[in-house]
Amino acid sequence: MPENFYWGDRKYQNPFNSKYADTLWVLAFLLAAIVIFQLNLGGLALRDWDEGIAAQVAREIGRGGSAWLYPTLSGTAYFNKPPLVHWLMAACFAAGGISELTARFVPAMLCATSVPLLYAVGRELFPQQRIVAIFSALVYLTLLPVLRHGRLAMLDGAVLCFLLAGIWCLLRSRRDLRYALAAGIGFGLICLTKGVMLGMLLGAIGFCFLIWDTPRLISSGYLWGGLILGALPVTAWYYAQWLHYGQDFITANLVDQSFRRILEPVGNNTGGPWYYLLEILESAWPWQLFWLQGLRFSWENRNFAGPKLVLVWSGIYLLAISVMNTKLPWYILPLYPAFSLAVGSYLAAVWEQMPEQESGIKLEEDELHFEQHLEKDSFTSRPFDVLSCLPHPAIFVILASVAAAGCLYFSGWLSLGVKVVKPEQDLQLMLAFTALTMTFAAVLLHRRDRQFLLILFWGTYVSLLVFVASDNWIWELAEDYAVKPVAEIVRAATPAGQEVFTSHRFPRPSLNFYSDRQVIVADAPTLKQKWQTLSQPYFLLEKPVLKHLGLENAEVIKTADDWVVVTRKTSK
Repeated sequence: MPENFYWGDRKYQNPFNSKYADTLWVLAFLLAAIVIFQLNLGGLALRDWDEGIAAQVAREIGRGGSAWLYPTLSGTAYFNKPPLVHWLMAACFAAGGISELTARFVPAMLCATSVPLLYAVGRELFPQQRIVAIFSALVYLTLLPVLRHGRLAMLDGAVLCFLLAGIWCLLRSRRDLRYALAAGIGFGLICLTKGVMLGMLLGAIGFCFLIWDTPRLISSGYLWGGLILGALPVTAWYYAQWLHYGQDFITANLVDQSFRRILEPVGNNTGGPWYYLLEILESAWPWQLFWLQGLRFSWENRNFAGPKLVLVWSGIYLLAISVMNTKLPWYILPLYPAFSLAVGSYLAAVWEQMPEQESGIKLEEDELHFEQHLEKDSFTSRPFDVLSCLPHPAIFVILASVAAAGCLYFSGWLSLGVKVVKPEQDLQLMLAFTALTMTFAAVLLHRRDRQFLLILFWGTYVSLLVFVASDNWIWELAEDYAVKPVAEIVRAATPAGQEVFTSHRFPRPSLNFYSDRQVIVADAPTLKQKWQTLSQPYFLLEKPVLKHLGLENAEVIKTADDWVVVTRKTSK
């Protein structure tokens, strides 16, 4: 791009080519990510299932004893995942107390850190085109699935951070072999976060890329040394579990939680091979409108390192999770960095090819010199016209109309025959920003003004900022009763360590966490049997269920909404 530009009669240096531009961009992305990932982080209760389980395991680790090495969940062995993130959460609990904020702080910060890491990966892949790295990081920053799951007390945000750190070190090792040591450690951290199966899958992406792009690194001692360094703590932890639990750990961790998810669905979490394509279509707005173009653009330029990594990463990972029988929405998160690089590289080409509208800014070079400069700096010869593949402006008009209709609906003005309990001002504001963003983007795209991209980036970021500031960013909480008031009566009415039986239709790990009791689901016959056999039973029941069971000598201890805690009256 041009080294300088003029605004009126004054000459300015192009910030894209500044000596300290990369440092400034990294800091800017880190700041923007911290703001949106930390805003209102502790404002809502923990979600079932993942958040409640992770927080409970972390709290039990923090209580000391051997739980730091042999994690437990409600006092029983926890075989599901290695404890790296749980250790970090436990440290956060010790430093700041137990709360929603401290439970989510570490995963959210790690996921926020992955944003500047993606920019750094883009700079390694497209060294002559900083604009590709910028657009890729902006796409990644404004992806709703990454933002929402990265803010939760889950393991997936940490995986994204460790994955991008490992990929960046792997790319740097092409110029300095010592970075291969850190790349191996990064993939080891993934194994200590979500297990060796995911680590092997993501590691295979790195190896396939090296075989295609830089095969000489496969024989590097630094690379294998890094893998050994990363594998040592993983091997030590797995070996310790095997010594302590024996075959039970191997069966539960490697078979039930890994291989079995490939061959058969866990619970009702299943779907067809197209499940994750639909997930991208439903959740990655508006960037999935450019994804297929980005993949085609990468294929046409597959002789270059960036497109190679996009194709290998997207192809291997999407194929692997699509053939699995267990389908969960957050399994797709490790695909989104490759998704962002594909979209970002395509949008950068659109930015370069689309003419800028007349303004007070005058580039120093003339048009011919500018085109020659682009050809020199660009990683691609542009084998197809990227502008012809842009979505039609009508699509953005439709999106604006849907957002405007949603804004009216949540205001109570447009009920469509459905009763609106109360106006949702935060959702109105978010949808209003979305409608304005899509409207301006449609107008600018129709005028063939490349600034429609800046409108999309900024408007999507602001809309998501309003969304996470609201009480709706964890919408699953509205699917069941409010857990904290019910947990409070369970905690207040029962002795510490007491098992509590409930008539609810399924377990709620968040209820276990907030009450610090193990609340066990039981049907009506089991509840009656427990009432007769236990010396001092404690039940958490809905009021109609209590009446239906007809328990003898039942005493209501605490009440919250439609829930009561009951026990048998003690004889005086």
